[in-house]
Amino acid sequence: MRRILLVLAIVLVGAAAAFFVLAPGQVERALNPLRMPEEGWPVSAEAEALHRRLVIGDWHADPLLWDRDLLERGNRGHTDIPRLLEGNVAVQVFTTVTKSPRGQNYDQNSAGAPDNITPLFIGQLRPVESWFSLRERALVQATALRDMAARSSGSLRLIRTRDDLERLLQDRAGGQAVLGAILGSEGAHPLEGDLANLDVLHEAGFRLLGLTHFFDNELGGSLHGEGGTGSGLSGFGRQVVDRMIARGMVIDLAHASPQMVRDVLAIDGARPILSHTGIRSHCDSPRNLEDGLLRQIAEKGGVIGIGFWSDVVCGETPADIAGAIRAAIAVVGEDHVSLGSDYDGSVDAPFDAANMAALTQALMDAGLDEDRIAKVMGGNMMRYLAEVLPVEQP
Repeated sequence: MRRILLVLAIVLVGAAAAFFVLAPGQVERALNPLRMPEEGWPVSAEAEALHRRLVIGDWHADPLLWDRDLLERGNRGHTDIPRLLEGNVAVQVFTTVTKSPRGQNYDQNSAGAPDNITPLFIGQLRPVESWFSLRERALVQATALRDMAARSSGSLRLIRTRDDLERLLQDRAGGQAVLGAILGSEGAHPLEGDLANLDVLHEAGFRLLGLTHFFDNELGGSLHGEGGTGSGLSGFGRQVVDRMIARGMVIDLAHASPQMVRDVLAIDGARPILSHTGIRSHCDSPRNLEDGLLRQIAEKGGVIGIGFWSDVVCGETPADIAGAIRAAIAVVGEDHVSLGSDYDGSVDAPFDAANMAALTQALMDAGLDEDRIAKVMGGNMMRYLAEVLPVEQP
């Protein structure tokens, strides 16, 4: 009997170990499919040469959620540091995901629904403090990114100020293979209703904050929450936005309700962005805000990041993303369109970060000239960051 119990214990321990090692990776593979042909998308020598001349930036990617060492080239998901560098990306916003309601959808979600991220963090054996606190969950992901930057031998830098950005772009222009990383949060619920936590996140390196995600929170209404389209910015939300403006943080209205968008736009000094979206008149998805609100964001000096996944561009090819970008230019103008891939954000993508040149080819095929392509692929994002990020403190 003792031998049988020992064998059973070994089997149970082995099964548990296999679960913790294998299950998170299997979940990631299932939720982040790559819809790229085995032979890749065709890219001409002309498009490849143009792609190498571009300064490329992306407003939104979620690989920190999946607890991979991003310094190593991965065999799943859409992005990591080697693939970003191979794709000639200069600046990537890495967002921290901290809560996702069970049954998540684009129409209506309850803030009280069971959370998908808690079991994922437990299954990944993340630090125990992150199992029960949204703030700690964000900080654990931020620590992971800073640790990777410290181990990267200079190939990954955290961008906190416009001076950091300027040095990065100068070094890349001089031939250095280096990626700039900006920390962001997918929704402001890691603040846990306490304004002091904004200072905690800022000190940890966060420079972009989405106000909501798939559910209403202490700041106000989500595009996908229970409060409906009339649920706007709360009093606490107004305090957060004011503090973000003072700190030079990027206000991200992705997932915000239409009324919250209007409320933020009415605040003096607010210059929000929409980090990852599509164009409603081009792709009639409930995930995409009405065109009129996008124009208002552009009129305040913001930019619109076009996503890569099928729900927002109504297609699964680089040409479909290029079509959404053309539609965005028609709606808000060429100076206010940028990229917001949502890589590794539980979405599909037609190419990974290493194959971003496929989009340059698609934009050329769609009739965009080099100046417009340069603006969309990163020029508009770099201009915005150079004007909004804080100046380095002495």
